[in-house]
Amino acid sequence: MAIAMNKAGGYDNRHPRTQQAGLTGFGARALAAHQNAFESLIVFAPAVIVALVTDSTSATIQYLALTHVGARVVYHVLYLLDIDKLRSLSWTVAIGCSFAIIWHSMPM
Repeated sequence: MAIAMNKAGGYDNRHPRTQQAGLTGFGARALAAHQNAFESLIVFAPAVIVALVTDSTSATIQYLALTHVGARVVYHVLYLLDIDKLRSLSWTVAIGCSFAIIWHSMPM
């Protein structure tokens, strides 16, 4: 995103959000991917906290957490490359892992 902002007349440190709002193409995709990363934390962070609080840090939970992180990295790359269908699949895998962490953390 900083690269795109720099190409758009230099990084505007006084009003970066205004500059970011005007980005197009690669820069707009970078901004959207960046914002989506924070949005994904709304589900992933509580899932991990539930696993920790319930002492459910099994190998399955760890695998799901690592898969989530890996899928999110792939998501960002696909977003930047503008590959929408695979990006959506990657998002689905990541969010599914977060919900699976919660599911596996519930006492049976």
